[in-house]
Amino acid sequence: MDRQLIRNFSIIAHIDHGKSTLADRLLLHTGAIDLRTFHDQLLDDMDLERERGITIKASAVRIFYNAKDGNKYLLNLIDTPGHVDFSYEVKKSIAACEGALLVVDASQGVEAQTVANLYLAMEHNLKIIPVINKIDIANIDLERVKKQIEDILQIPREEILLVSAKEGIGMDNILEAIVKLIPAPKGSRENPLQALIFDSQFDTYKGVIVYVRVVNGYLKPGMKIKMMVTGKDFDIQETGAFMPKMQPINEINCGEVGYFTCNVRDAKEVVNGDTVTMFNNPAQFPLPGYKKVQAMVYCGIYPVNSKDFDALKDAMGKLSLNDASFTYEPESSASLGFGFRCGFLGLLHMDIVQERLEREYGLNLVITSPSVVFRVVTKKGEVFEIDNPTKLPPVQTIEKIEEPFISSFMIIPPDSIGAVMDLSMSKRGVYKSTEYLTEDRVKLIYEFPLSEVLVDFYDKIKSITRGYGSLDYEFECYREESLVKLDILLNGDPCDALSSIVHKDKAQNKGRQLVEKLRELIPRQMIEVVIQAAIGGTIVARQSVSALRKNVTGKCYGGDITRKRKLWEKQKEGKKRMKQFGTVQVPQEALLAALKLG
Repeated sequence: MDRQLIRNFSIIAHIDHGKSTLADRLLLHTGAIDLRTFHDQLLDDMDLERERGITIKASAVRIFYNAKDGNKYLLNLIDTPGHVDFSYEVKKSIAACEGALLVVDASQGVEAQTVANLYLAMEHNLKIIPVINKIDIANIDLERVKKQIEDILQIPREEILLVSAKEGIGMDNILEAIVKLIPAPKGSRENPLQALIFDSQFDTYKGVIVYVRVVNGYLKPGMKIKMMVTGKDFDIQETGAFMPKMQPINEINCGEVGYFTCNVRDAKEVVNGDTVTMFNNPAQFPLPGYKKVQAMVYCGIYPVNSKDFDALKDAMGKLSLNDASFTYEPESSASLGFGFRCGFLGLLHMDIVQERLEREYGLNLVITSPSVVFRVVTKKGEVFEIDNPTKLPPVQTIEKIEEPFISSFMIIPPDSIGAVMDLSMSKRGVYKSTEYLTEDRVKLIYEFPLSEVLVDFYDKIKSITRGYGSLDYEFECYREESLVKLDILLNGDPCDALSSIVHKDKAQNKGRQLVEKLRELIPRQMIEVVIQAAIGGTIVARQSVSALRKNVTGKCYGGDITRKRKLWEKQKEGKKRMKQFGTVQVPQEALLAALKLG
């Protein structure tokens, strides 16, 4: 197809502002899908996405549109996630486009992720088309939202399109704006092949399916290609497009988005951000790829049954192909056996990966307490990055421990400022500035230790602001803090799965909470179980689970008391020997519940 009639665009917005619904409506309006096969969240392939009502993976689809100028345009749409944990998916999508629809909810207004995604798009010089969605909702204040877009995003109100994706209002205006305002892709069919790999997935029959945006040249079956970063070469077996399901086509031309297969069976041979070129006539330079994403949260993932280790390893290889921001490496634990240390972009990302491994690959898993990467400087001047508390060097050798800080900005209503500031102080936040964006929107900028905002901070912001607050953050730097390692001991033996690195001021309180929770969860056993929380050699909290007792003198009736004493002494010796050689059995349910508390 003529390159001048191609448009590549993505849909970006804050979470739950209607991106997927708008994508559905555009597909239906242009006839890419008919009513018989249509269902809500059509581009969200995973059951998990439809159940939670969120987009996890960016999805590509090809649309044909007959414009009012008489031309038939090819539109390549990439629907993106909205949650901050999946911002890497947004970055990949933006790199494959020339324009973006920036969607704002008419009832919610401009939120933190709206601003963050706009900046991402502007960094790549994308043409921004602002869209106010959900105009069918009763009692909305459109003027307020328009003023927010004008004041906060610095976009003139004349450019704003008003639509309702649910009711199908304003679809023609959006499609006309796309063909008129978004530029055609650059490049030439005659130039040496350059195609950007922006995603991939594994298929049992076809091997790795590689998603590409062709910048120069073309791709077709039978071509011999080379990956410029890995240096691997392959023969293309199939090329295709997303319509919206995968459909084979003769070739993917310059400026188009599609997929190809070449019977790649090893997931590690395909790298997102790599450039595909011809083997015989390679391009001089690779395309600008993606900045390697830095995992923010780490945890251990172990199979409940140790026999499933190989299955878990295979599943993680396939999942990392489909999710480049997920990292993993083998590790072992005295409590849990063999497993993997995994890196994630956030807690929701961790939760989604766990559910995908359990659902898609039928695995039963144990997840350890999430932690961040700490930087340890020893007295010899050596620097270690510690993602697992058990790897912490002996206390006497440590000069200082640094923890990661994030720079966050929260957009909240003015009447919630006091409560949000109190919450931020309790999370060891460092106040930076307050900026009044509009009459009903305030931007608070804070720096936080990442470990403090991992678990429930976002939920608490939503709760305090009655759903109107939003949060976005990015990594800032490492800073020296007063940190200690908190160990949980069961009958004197450390349980490495429950170890954590915490701030000195909060260590005692957390230790007490964990110990009390474990006392409720660990069932009574034949020996007494002593549960202790320790910081170095100091015990800061202690509880015990009393031993099960058998009434060994129940059969004795009458007679001399020495007979009973003899039986009691025999039982006492047996308990003593059992305590010396026995181990405490901690059920998986108890471990999981304690980890969730942690």
